Amino acid sequence: MSEESRPEAPDSARERRARPKHKHTLGRVILITGVALALVTGLSTVYFIRHLNGNIEGISTGGLDEDARPEELYRGNGEPLDILIMGSDSRDGENRIDNEQGGGSDTTILVHLSADRSRAYAVSIPRDSIVDRPEDGCDSPAVTDVIWNAAFSAGGPLCTMRQLEENAGIRVEHFIVVDFASFGSMVDAVDGVPVCVPYDIVDKPRQIFVPKGNPSVLTGDEALDYFRARYVGDLIQRNDISRIRRQQEFIGAFGRKVLSAGTLTRLDKVVPFLDAATKSLTTDDEFANVTRLGKVAMQLQGIGLDKIKFVTLPTAYYPRESDFWGRVYWTDQADQIWRLIAEDKELPVKLIGDTSVSAEGPPESSESPNAGGSESPTSIPSDTPSNTPSNTPSTTPNAPVETTDPADQIYGVCS
Repeated sequence: MSEESRPEAPDSARERRARPKHKHTLGRVILITGVALALVTGLSTVYFIRHLNGNIEGISTGGLDEDARPEELYRGNGEPLDILIMGSDSRDGENRIDNEQGGGSDTTILVHLSADRSRAYAVSIPRDSIVDRPEDGCDSPAVTDVIWNAAFSAGGPLCTMRQLEENAGIRVEHFIVVDFASFGSMVDAVDGVPVCVPYDIVDKPRQIFVPKGNPSVLTGDEALDYFRARYVGDLIQRNDISRIRRQQEFIGAFGRKVLSAGTLTRLDKVVPFLDAATKSLTTDDEFANVTRLGKVAMQLQGIGLDKIKFVTLPTAYYPRESDFWGRVYWTDQADQIWRLIAEDKELPVKLIGDTSVSAEGPPESSESPNAGGSESPTSIPSDTPSNTPSNTPSTTPNAPVETTDPADQIYGVCS
């Protein structure tokens, strides 16, 4: 499916390119960047566009087995668009965290744009999920019961994309990989990002420190620590759910900072910002072009903020006696979400109400993380599990401990 064939934004949206709205939520890292790319296209700076195109690494999807990939279920007017966004985090040397190193992917978000471009969802997938991995797109034979983020090491973004297709039944049109190190440069390019940090985040063995503040303006290095940390306040968060929530909150704050600072309307700011942004990107070969990215971004202009939602995929912990203690599996609610997205249907509040974050950002309040009297989450496993992928068949999950507890999600953010 070609981006050129998708519906164009109305004339009124094009006339507002000089002051684009922050209406995309998802890897806002990408959406906000895309709006900026559209601006650069409008400036007709051919040399600069070529330079930006040269920054983006494109990977061909031509070697994938098309017969093994899911068919598009939507049969209505228009074309829905599914983009898989991954955060690539090199953990060599001092960056080594959680006994992982070398280009791991701790952040995976499926961004779904509806066919009529009236709504968008950004579904975050916990890296600790146990799933099946296909051989197609990967550098190893098919394997069952393997941890989600091992796919990136087993074949990079193509392997992760096919893993998502295999387990969710959704055909992914494009993928974007954002390098965490370059993402830090993007944060520095806008002079830091303000987020509310209720407690100092300190993890001395991993050399992580993020100062508390309401807000705390994070530099690029601090932002990376904020993304990576699992140790917050008095609670060791060895699960990935709370970290996902912090990442969602930061992405939203980052997008708002880009726009509030006038980055997209000042050439002295937009040039270094876009240079840092495109240097961070690896995409499928069709997306390795700033003009195409810009066209997709422009299509997001008509989506209202209340129609853009971050969703954390519903999961539950494996029981302590299983081989996957400390890991999670996708619940029936997760299967429902994937089915509705594949059919391009709206996700009902009753299905995502406890896990969604609006693109509008947090309300103007200073509520404590445990507002309402709830205690710190008690459902988080206290044993440190191995991060080595397991090929051992799982036991049938029983007495699951849900990982979508609201207190678990808001821990580490202020509202």
